Amino acid sequence: MYVELGRVSGTAWRCHVAASPERSDLWTMRGGQTPDIASLIRATLTYMTIELALLAASVVLGIVHIIIVAHLQSWQRGYRWTASSREQSVAPLTGIAGRAERALRNYLETFPFFTAAILVVTVTNTHSWLTVWGAHFYFWGRIVYAILYTADLPLARSLVWNIPTIGILMNVAGLFLK
Repeated sequence: MYVELGRVSGTAWRCHVAASPERSDLWTMRGGQTPDIASLIRATLTYMTIELALLAASVVLGIVHIIIVAHLQSWQRGYRWTASSREQSVAPLTGIAGRAERALRNYLETFPFFTAAILVVTVTNTHSWLTVWGAHFYFWGRIVYAILYTADLPLARSLVWNIPTIGILMNVAGLFLK
């Protein structure tokens, strides 16, 4: 039995579902061809809303942010500390490493609210210009905020902090203003 996953340029993507476990992971295209990864990504993005795509991009942004902070932390405290169990107390990070860590902490405080808002918009199918722009405000605002925070521009950073927050509120408002 095949389950159709979607269509890209008229070509059906199917997943073979069988009773035998050795055949249950077979991905095929009409005609028996095996798809390449780029085609599978295109098929996924074809069926993903802009809000969900920006949520996925925000996940990647968060991971990149964590990697940057980890390296800055290692440069300041040393790679021996990074490899340790980290049970001893250390001084707080300073300079660019400290600012990057605080920006990451702020990101991690807002991300669950953004995720919840996008998932509720998706589940209730209340997509509108408000939710699309709100998702853009959050994603691009978080990038600018992280850059300004790391660059030590406090007034600009504080003003830009409002952009992703407004983006979250736009998504919540979009649920009620449809």
